[in-house]
Amino acid sequence: MHGGRVFRQAKIIYTKQEEFSVNSVVLILLAIAIFVVAYLTYGRYLAKTWGIDPKRKTPAYELEDGVDYCPAKTPVLMGHHFSSIAGAGPINGPIQAAFFGWLPCFLWIVIGGIFFGAVQDFGSIFVSIRHEGKSLGEVIEENIGRKSRVLFTVFAWLVLLLVIAAFADIVANSFTGSDANGSVATASLLFIPLAIAFGFFVYRKNAPMVVASVIGVILLAACVAIGLAFPIVLSKNFWLAFVFIYIMIASVTPVWILLQPRDYLSSFLLYFMMIAAVVGIFAAHPAIEIPAFIGFHVGNNYLFPTLFITIACGAISGFHSLIGSGTTSKQLDNEKDALLVGYGSMLIECVLAVISLIAVATLTTDGQFAAAGFASPTVVFAQAVSGFFATIGMPETAVSATYTIISLAVSCFCLTSLDTGTRLGRFMFQELFAGTEAGKKMKLDNMYVATVVTAICGFALCLAGYAKVWPLFGACNQLVAVPAFLAVGTYLKKHNKNNKMLYIPIIFMSAATLVSLFFSFKNNMTALLGGGLDGAAVFTNVLQNVIIVPIVILAVILLIDGGKVLWGKDGK
Repeated sequence: MHGGRVFRQAKIIYTKQEEFSVNSVVLILLAIAIFVVAYLTYGRYLAKTWGIDPKRKTPAYELEDGVDYCPAKTPVLMGHHFSSIAGAGPINGPIQAAFFGWLPCFLWIVIGGIFFGAVQDFGSIFVSIRHEGKSLGEVIEENIGRKSRVLFTVFAWLVLLLVIAAFADIVANSFTGSDANGSVATASLLFIPLAIAFGFFVYRKNAPMVVASVIGVILLAACVAIGLAFPIVLSKNFWLAFVFIYIMIASVTPVWILLQPRDYLSSFLLYFMMIAAVVGIFAAHPAIEIPAFIGFHVGNNYLFPTLFITIACGAISGFHSLIGSGTTSKQLDNEKDALLVGYGSMLIECVLAVISLIAVATLTTDGQFAAAGFASPTVVFAQAVSGFFATIGMPETAVSATYTIISLAVSCFCLTSLDTGTRLGRFMFQELFAGTEAGKKMKLDNMYVATVVTAICGFALCLAGYAKVWPLFGACNQLVAVPAFLAVGTYLKKHNKNNKMLYIPIIFMSAATLVSLFFSFKNNMTALLGGGLDGAAVFTNVLQNVIIVPIVILAVILLIDGGKVLWGKDGK
């Protein structure tokens, strides 16, 4: 899969146009500089405008219960939030959208990240902590209305089921099929007891954070080494069952025991991966092979809305707002940390997205990674970064180990996003039935019942073939960002604070998602009316269109109700 022949080919690609190799270095330096300036200027402007108050008590202290509400040390919460929002998204998106050229991708990562994604992530944490750490659904009810809250919560819960189904399948696949995947499985299993031990010593024995972190990172490296030496090779069905049992337990386990420490330690893998990639770019000076701009219409894809839906986590992802208002807000130690954790984490993720763009731009000439022989965006990323080190003469064993560690890191963050998504699904299910007759009689607001229902539904969707509706996930995920912006905007209006920075994001993301859904509906209808499809394809196209119609109706209702509050003279 990644033997010496492939690395030697990669080396030829990197050195073919050495005179242009500076481009990739300039690109990453420019991105980092822009994001640092944005954090220090626009990020701080938002914090001041919204009224971040370091002296205000956070829900983590006001409602501390040791399970969901639990103050976290800032580096630990940063690790949790960053690990949860990252996943494979900032790697996959730019690589999949690169066929438009590197310049449109770069511009959207920078502009979208600064003025859309980071604002959404920061804002969702902010409004949640001002509403007792409750999720966006609760915030929407208080500032827009109950109908909007119910519609949003049901929609977001269904999106999370799709996330759970897809990520469970991805994780199970990453554990199955080869010794390399078996190494990922071994290391991932070892992370669990390591995280529990870290949480115990830091939160119950008050071990110094620096000392605990150093020891934790060393043991993390040991887990990786043991995984490489002793891969566990088992069937995919076993790993699927294991994953769903694990996420049900993780969803109800106190955050300080597993979620906080595991995500914190795992984040070092991602930091290592990013640092290694940047060092590799500086050392190898790989040439940008993709043209700056290829076209507004490439194949069957139009730049708008495809680019803005595909890049997703690299610029803005509605899923992030669910994490910010779901788990992160319940662990925030101080309001001032919301800027670093919310706005800062997203900008770091944008840097990863730029690295991913450079990766595909150095391995292909047109951004068509599949046509170039790469099985997935993760393979592109791992191949490119390990190839950087092959170019500068590192031994093949070290290059191969780098490839495996990068693959392990991506798998780790898929697992992190998976159990965070399950916990979020549990929160939403509980909130949906809290105080209702059905909730009381059937105990649907009980966290154990809500967890089991959410996990079983996700498992059923996984077995039923989530791939049939997965093409709609991009638009659905980005659509979540619209009510997130509306929630922040209506709250700010209610408290007489400037909310105009949210107007363009609301309008633009509404247009992008609705146009994307329209194209999906149109393409499905064209295929159905054209004939020649087999029974399975007909079922898939009809199913997608049946789902698209209520999603569009939901979006319109939320926009009308939220717009009345946001732009109405008297508000709610």
